[in-house]
Amino acid sequence: MENNTTIFEDVPQVVNLTEMPLKPLEEQIITIFLTLFICGVGIAGNIMVVLVVLRTKHMVTPTNCYLVSLAVADLIVLLAAGLPNISDVVAFWIYGYTGCVCITFLQYLGINVSSCSITAFTIERYIAICHSIKAQLICTVSRAKRIITGVWIFTSLYCIMWFFLVDTDETVYANGVVVTCGYRVSRSLYMPIYFLDFTLFYVIPLTVATLLYGLIAQILFMSPLPSNLNDQCGGGSVHRGHSNSINKGAVSARKQITKMLAVVVVLFALLWMPYRTLVLVNSFINPPYQNAWFVLFCRMCIYANSAINPIIYNLMSQKFRVAFKKLCKCSWRQKQEEAKYDVPMFYSLMKNLSHEGNEQVTEQEEVNTQTTGRCNVTDDDDDDDDDDASTFNISQ
Repeated sequence: MENNTTIFEDVPQVVNLTEMPLKPLEEQIITIFLTLFICGVGIAGNIMVVLVVLRTKHMVTPTNCYLVSLAVADLIVLLAAGLPNISDVVAFWIYGYTGCVCITFLQYLGINVSSCSITAFTIERYIAICHSIKAQLICTVSRAKRIITGVWIFTSLYCIMWFFLVDTDETVYANGVVVTCGYRVSRSLYMPIYFLDFTLFYVIPLTVATLLYGLIAQILFMSPLPSNLNDQCGGGSVHRGHSNSINKGAVSARKQITKMLAVVVVLFALLWMPYRTLVLVNSFINPPYQNAWFVLFCRMCIYANSAINPIIYNLMSQKFRVAFKKLCKCSWRQKQEEAKYDVPMFYSLMKNLSHEGNEQVTEQEEVNTQTTGRCNVTDDDDDDDDDDASTFNISQ
């Protein structure tokens, strides 16, 4: 995610009369393939997460608002850290000084916002499950939006320092000139920043998540249903059975969404561990450990962390799965309709209306009628799907 190289001009020069270093061909091929594949899947998946939440009314919940924030942050990571890695591997940095500082800022912004978003939805789940009465006032969509706004403002201000901490350096080799986007001062001076990042955006979020998910698990998976649950369900046996089934469904839905979010946190911890460990170890050893294949592995883990969340949502959340399918069907149906009915027709047909009289209509009018009817049926089906999906009550 740093030290990208290219040929450039008008930057500070360091003369080195050896040959310009080039990365092995197999490393370039593997890096480009993995980066394009992971980033392509991640960009498409995170865009779908944002679209299904914004376009589906019953998907707009406090938890899903935090997931949208996480998806946007992951998009920034994939675009600002993943795609420029392709130019890095072929030894071309084409973005200049402005690109160096802006891309570095966006990298850390996306990374830090994703960590804060995970912490936010972990706390929201804890309040919703362990303090359900308070949750009615605290866990609201409007409050979630204010918290998300605060998170983005805080992390943006925190990451502004990277505008002043990176710079481009030019090195003259015997067979060319190479520009790197790297540190403005010695790497050892960045140790306090590394430790602050490591503590604020890795250790603290994981510590909070471990404690809170432990308490959530104690409530959902280890404790029986409250003994007074039946007393709150009404007096009649029919009402009691119906209410019991609803409560069991709600508990099951909460368990499912909690499992999904816990998996997101675990993957965040595992996939960020190699890079965080590498940075931490290199802060104490000289020269730093920079094995090309291990650095590539660390980068791919970071990109995978930003790309895998939509896949987890699709596998573990029925509401997201239904919403994803509906979004894909809608896009496919729209393309089919445009391809089928976009060609104008200018000839006329005689329509035999024995009961209503003879009347001349155009083919285009008949097509429009069929299209309108088809759209009405589709809208009705979508409404039914929304009603059915809303009963799952997963993303609360």
